[in-house]
Order: sequence, then C-alpha cells, then structure tokens
Amino acid sequence: MTETTGKYADFEGLRERAVALRREGLSVRQIRDRLKVFNNDMLHRLLRGEPAPEWTKRPNAKDDLRAKARELRLQGMTYDRIQVELGCSKSSISLWVRDLPKPAPRTREQASEIARRGWEITLQRRDRERQEAKRSARREIGALTERELFLLGVGLYWAEGTKDKPHARRERVAFVNSDPGMIKIFLAWLALMDVSSERLRFHVMIHESADVTSAERYWADLTGSDVSTFGKTTLKKHNPKTNRKNVGEHYRGCLVIHVQQSADLYRRIEGWWCGIVDGSVSG
Repeated sequence: MTETTGKYADFEGLRERAVALRREGLSVRQIRDRLKVFNNDMLHRLLRGEPAPEWTKRPNAKDDLRAKARELRLQGMTYDRIQVELGCSKSSISLWVRDLPKPAPRTREQASEIARRGWEITLQRRDRERQEAKRSARREIGALTERELFLLGVGLYWAEGTKDKPHARRERVAFVNSDPGMIKIFLAWLALMDVSSERLRFHVMIHESADVTSAERYWADLTGSDVSTFGKTTLKKHNPKTNRKNVGEHYRGCLVIHVQQSADLYRRIEGWWCGIVDGSVSG
C-alpha cells in the first residue's frame, strides 16, 4: 500500500472512489470537485491507468501523434527517441505519456544510436531547406536581357579568363573552367558578341588518372562539337600523396576555350570591365 500522510492518508480508498467515478464517465475536473482533491499530481496518481471516457476526448490534429507516442512509450522508448521518431516537442510527449511506466535506462550504444538518428533527421531537414532556398532563388531570375548577359559575360571573363600582364602580353581571349554552367554562359556571351563558332577552339585539361575519353566526350556534347575537332588534351601528373577531392565519375577536368583572332575583343573586354568598375563606384 502506498504510504501517504495528511488529507490523502487513505490513498487506496480514495483511489477506489476515483476509479469508480472515472468508470461512471466523469471527467478529471468532475472527479476533482467530487472528491475535493485539488492537487493535480495526486489526482493523476489516483486515476493512473484509467482511460478517459470517450466524451472527454476532443478531436485534435495531434490525436494520431498522441496515440503513436503512447505506443512507442509502451515499447520502452525514451522521450528523446519518441521525439526523433515523431518530430514533436518533449513537452507534448510528456503530457501524452506521463501515466505510462518509465522505460529501463538506455545503454551507451542506444544513446549513441538515438543521437545518430536525430542528427540524420536534422541533416535531412537542413538539406530540404537548402534545396528550397536554391529553387526559390532560381525562380527569381527569369530570362536575361541582352544587356544583362553582356555585363555578366564581361564580369565572368574578368574573373576566369586569361588576362594581359605587363610582363606577359596575352591580348587574346581564352577561358578555362570546370563548371558546365559557366561554359554555357560564356558561349552564349560569345554568340551575343557575334563571335562565330569557326573561331572557337577547345581542348580539355584533366588529371591523367581520370577517365579522359569520357571527359572529352562530355565537353564535346556540351559545346555541340565533335571530339575529333578538339585540340590535344593536357594531362596533369597524378600525385598519389595528394588527397584530391575532384575525383570520381563527375570529375571531368576543365574545358579551355580559345577564340582565334581575338586581340581586339580582349581589349574591348578590358575596357568594358573598367567601365563597369567606374559605373559601380560613381556618384
């Protein structure tokens, strides 16, 4: 028998009366008022294990979650594990299952597994948020005007293209990049500049340990060219001691685009870039 002092000394007798009232269909509040038990903890102890009458159960969007939480608790899961499984707050779980027995203490391995699964769910949620942010930003752009493409191409070349130096005269247009999107934009920009495809020369730069043939075919398809028209591929020596990340089936090296007879175009690109700089800081 539970030993309780004070006004609840006859705990078992009080519990019998509370259970009887519960089975008659009374709510917790009605039982509280009938028995004059205004201590909530004591009231829940008196009614532990007794289901609520159907009429007291209000439709709730979380009813299914509550039922699942109770089921998982009866399987011996902790609040942490239930939270990982259902994605609801611990405070809600506590309200739903507090009348059920506590599970046995978990082992270190079980705790590690809970933490791992929780982290996986967090990573999945972050990835969904990341992808949605990218999709939303992508929809904001829409079709580019010719002027927008013109300015973008100039900035793109000045960031990634070959530039003339006082100690090394290179007044020619040459663009190198491994990003297929960058290559597409630069080719679209060259077309806007009325540079014919006959003036373009391509070749691949790639590590010798990669699938060279596949990479050449990939870049040829991307540019709408024939592999046979490509210049000799530049192979980079492979150093086994280097922990390179650009490996695997998606590694295709870099594509080099040379524009023949392009000294005048290069000088205009440099001038356009200076104009962009002036325009961005003026006023």
